[in-house]
Amino acid sequence: MKKNLLMKILGLLVIASFVLAACAPAATEAPAEEPAATEEAAATEEVAATEEAAAEEVAIRWRTRPDNQEEIDVYSQISTDLDAGLDGITLTYEPGGSEGANYQDQLRAEVAAGTAPDVFWIPGTDVADFASRGLILNAADLADATDGYTAADFYEGPMFHLTYNPETGASGDGSGAVWGLPRDVSTFALYLNLDLIAESGAADPRELAANGEWNWDTFLEVAQATRGLGSDIYGYGASAWWGPYGVWLNASGGGFFTEDRSACALNTEESLAGLEFQRSLYQDFDVATPYGEDPEPGFRAGKVAMFQNGRWATPGVRTVDFNWDVVELPAGPNGTQGNWLFWGAYVINANTEHPEEAWALVQALTTAETQGKISALGANIPSRVSQEALDSFLTFTPPANNQAFLNGIAPAAGPTAEGPLWAGSWPQFDQIMGPAIQGVLTGATTVDDFGATICDEANKAFNQ
Repeated sequence: MKKNLLMKILGLLVIASFVLAACAPAATEAPAEEPAATEEAAATEEVAATEEAAAEEVAIRWRTRPDNQEEIDVYSQISTDLDAGLDGITLTYEPGGSEGANYQDQLRAEVAAGTAPDVFWIPGTDVADFASRGLILNAADLADATDGYTAADFYEGPMFHLTYNPETGASGDGSGAVWGLPRDVSTFALYLNLDLIAESGAADPRELAANGEWNWDTFLEVAQATRGLGSDIYGYGASAWWGPYGVWLNASGGGFFTEDRSACALNTEESLAGLEFQRSLYQDFDVATPYGEDPEPGFRAGKVAMFQNGRWATPGVRTVDFNWDVVELPAGPNGTQGNWLFWGAYVINANTEHPEEAWALVQALTTAETQGKISALGANIPSRVSQEALDSFLTFTPPANNQAFLNGIAPAAGPTAEGPLWAGSWPQFDQIMGPAIQGVLTGATTVDDFGATICDEANKAFNQ
């Protein structure tokens, strides 16, 4: 029952009172008081019943971590649309903090304090931590009772973790675990300021990619050419978190973990080679925005030629007044982009008083229709596996070269699926790795010193 029902009933009562007055016989003497009292009592009962029904609406709060105001606007509109269609539920959308672990830390504190939203989005890396702490609801029973639900409707990588049962090691439908549903998938691309690139005389990265010539060497050439346009112009910019710096390790054949994700691999020859190339962008060639500074405002102001970010940055970039597009990441020494298959999930607060309604919202947020609306607005790629959805995604322009994002998902690109550490603590690993990487990229630490000690520290995050 939705919120306008009360007004409709009150309107009908007013109309009925006029009809009764028109049809009543002319009075020859004072009317008896009892009928009037009866009508008044009936009207009062009707209003009371309506107010009681309205009070039965279940209030559900939900939260995401938007990248910018434009993405906040996207999810605010989605909340408004769903609120009008979910019977018996009133929604309140709360945008959370920006990129960084502080968003997850705040959620952990709020769940413990009993003030967290009923439904919230978390990165795929944090699912195991939230589940093991008992912060999110295992919705397996709710999913089993839902007609038409199957994990196979979504990308396999995210659903492996979202249906992973740490007690049995089983995953998939029937595992006894459903920790949430994936909101989206995404990969990195380079957002291009085509005006700066043309002014510098550098080759168009899109043409280089089309010709199979887009690699670390040609990337550096474009970055150096555009950096030469002025002291306040940068060739490349990326945010300071694990995603952007991880691609350089991946593309050189290294990575964060061993293949079974049970130990640190940051000190391998391949990982260190990727880190060394990335360090050179900041320290040797000076083509990158200072590490730790948010490069997005600079890109949107026309001061950065190549801005590395995911599809979620598109709503904000659509507001710029220069010519722009996107291109896939350059191929590294191992022949791939080293890209990530990013994903995040809508999960349910373990302490929610309304699990059924919360699950209904999670489902509504991940329908093909809702995901299509969000993708059309530019925020992400649908997490449902469907060629029709991917074909439709290509039409959601600008950017013109949406294929660059899909190229990052393709198996040939070698994307590494973002995922939690069921054999350890991702937050602890990230807290050790992040500052150590920052030390290298800012010039405070050498790559050799990093490699000599990092895994001794990072392995403390794994179950011993």
